[in-house]
Amino acid sequence: MKRALTAILLGFFLVQTDLSAKVLVGVDTLRARNFPGLSGKRVGLVMNPASVDSNGISTLNILRYSKQVKLVALFGPEHGVYGTVRAGENFGNQIDPQTGLPVYSLYGATRKPTPEMLRGIDVLIYDLQDIGVRSYTFISTLGLVMQAAEEQGIEVYVLDRPDPLGGVRVEGNGVNPSYNSFVGQYDIPYVYGMTSGELALWINDRWLPRPCKLKVFRMNGWTRRMAWKDTGLKWIPTSPNIPTAQAAVGYAATGLLGDIGVSNGANVTDYPFQVIAAENLDSIGMTQRFNAIGLTGVVADPFSFYPSSGKYTNVRFNGIRLDLNPQARTSLLAINFRILDILRVMTPQKNYFTRASADGIKMFDKINGGPANRQAWLAGKSGEVISMSWKSREISWEGERKPYLLYQ
Repeated sequence: MKRALTAILLGFFLVQTDLSAKVLVGVDTLRARNFPGLSGKRVGLVMNPASVDSNGISTLNILRYSKQVKLVALFGPEHGVYGTVRAGENFGNQIDPQTGLPVYSLYGATRKPTPEMLRGIDVLIYDLQDIGVRSYTFISTLGLVMQAAEEQGIEVYVLDRPDPLGGVRVEGNGVNPSYNSFVGQYDIPYVYGMTSGELALWINDRWLPRPCKLKVFRMNGWTRRMAWKDTGLKWIPTSPNIPTAQAAVGYAATGLLGDIGVSNGANVTDYPFQVIAAENLDSIGMTQRFNAIGLTGVVADPFSFYPSSGKYTNVRFNGIRLDLNPQARTSLLAINFRILDILRVMTPQKNYFTRASADGIKMFDKINGGPANRQAWLAGKSGEVISMSWKSREISWEGERKPYLLYQ
C-alpha cells in the first residue's frame, strides 16, 4: 500500500440472527450497531431501489425512521434513485414525493456531488449493489462521492454488499490513461473481484489525491466463492437491464458487443446480456460452434426472437442463449471475443467493427480500457490469444488488491 489504510472497518463480530438470509449486508450491520457516529449528524444517502437490508426493507426507510439519524438528502447514480432511467440517459434534480427530501442527480449536469449539494451534510452513506464489472458506473460514482466528501470534510460510510460474480474472479486488462472515462475510471481489470467496500478501501488508498474519512460496514456470512444464489438474498434490479443476478453475470460475458451492432438481448428480450443474436444468423450452427469450444460451465442453446422495441421489431434475430455458471473457471470477459471469433467465421461478409458507428467504436474502446483488444482482434488474433494477453495485469492485480480484501 502506498499509504496506510485510513478506514474504520465495522461489523467483524456481528451476530447473525436473521434466519431468512445466509448473508447480512452492510445496512444490517449499521442498524445492529445502532447507527454509530450518526447521532446528531445530517446524513445524505446514495441509493436506488436495490438499497435494502437482508429482508428487503429499504435503507431509505431504515434511516428515515431511525431516531439516531437525520436524513436530509438523497443522491441518485445512473438510472436514478428509482432505478427507472435508461442506461446513459441524464436526469435532473427533483424532490422525492415519498419523503419530501431533495434528490440530487449524479448522472446529469455533474457526476460528482457539488459543494452546493453537500452543504450542511455531515455524513454521506453509499449503499448501492454493484455487479463487479469496471464499466458498471456505480463504482465510478463511489470514487467521485468519496473525493467530493474529502474536499468538504464529510465522512463517508460504505454499506457493503456481495459481488454477484463472487470475490475470486479477476479478468481483463487495465485502463490506458488516455482512455479514462466514467466507464473506465480506475486502472483495474474489467472484472476486479472485490465488493464495493473492498474497492472503496483501494480507492481511498490508491486513487484519491487525499483519503477521505471512510468507514466500511462489513457483511456477515459472505465468502468469496459464493454465487448470488448462495447468499439467500433476493435480487432486486440494479438497473432496467439487470433484472436478475444471472443478467449481472451475462453483462460480463456479452456486454462489450452491444455497441458494435451485435444484440446481447438488452432492451429487446427477457434475457438481457444472456443472448447473442443478429439478422440472418444460423442458430443451430452457432450453437454447435460455441459449444464445441468447450468452455467449462457455459452452454449455448439456439435462440430466436423479434426485438420488443426499436427499428428491428419486424426482423427475426437468430443466435444463442447462454447458460452461465457464475462459479465456473471460464473467463466471462473472454466470451465476448470468442463470440466475435465465431461471427468472423459464420458471417465473413460482415465486419461488425466496420459497420459500427464511430460512437459505438469509441464506447467499445472505452469499455475495454483502450483500443488494444479491438486492434488485436482486427489483426487476426483469436479471442483465446487476446484473453491470454491480460494475464500479467490479472496477476499483478491479485497482489495489488490483497491488502484491501475483507472476506475469505
